[in-house]
Amino acid sequence: MRVLVAEDEEILAELVATGLRRAGFAVDTVYSGDAALAYLGLHDYDVVVLDRDLPRVHGDDVARGLVASGSRTRILMLTAAGSIEDRVAGLDLGADDYLGKPFEFPELVSRVRALRRRSARPVPPQLERHGIRLDTVRRTASRDGRELDLSPKEFSVLQLLLEADGGTVSAEELLERAWDANADPFTGAVRVCMSKLRGKLGEPALIRTVQGVGYAL
Repeated sequence: MRVLVAEDEEILAELVATGLRRAGFAVDTVYSGDAALAYLGLHDYDVVVLDRDLPRVHGDDVARGLVASGSRTRILMLTAAGSIEDRVAGLDLGADDYLGKPFEFPELVSRVRALRRRSARPVPPQLERHGIRLDTVRRTASRDGRELDLSPKEFSVLQLLLEADGGTVSAEELLERAWDANADPFTGAVRVCMSKLRGKLGEPALIRTVQGVGYAL
């Protein structure tokens, strides 16, 4: 759901981030190891796409620090060092997966999704409630058999509501899980997205606003 891309080649980092956003992820980008550690300490990421040769703090040290902290964030090492020895060394550091450059982008997306499913908060392939069916693998949604044309952000918000299984999800949690670090908490982005999502879900209304608490499905 939320991914950190740590890559010192800024053009490549932004290309990877753009592609992952189109695949439905909330993505932040950093270009050095110390920035990666700072972001990982501030936000709860599902996956970090980690270049091994980062400046200031080496990617290996970022991986070691993440593992030592007991974080549930999964590590996908993305690096030009693609020999068997390099892969073994990276996995021994605590990486969950290893992808050499150059790579095919669909494979990167598939590997990130696979790591998300292996996280401490596993997501079933399909989520269902009140006639809504969400396929988290194919990224499709329907209500009572009617296909829903959702944006990636709307899909992510609906998924979080379904995962809550009737519980209330705060606007702050939605911002944390479905938006990136650049989201302004005072813009009303969650309220606007929720209004559009309600319109696409149709009647009768399914999403309740719990005053002062958040939203529930």
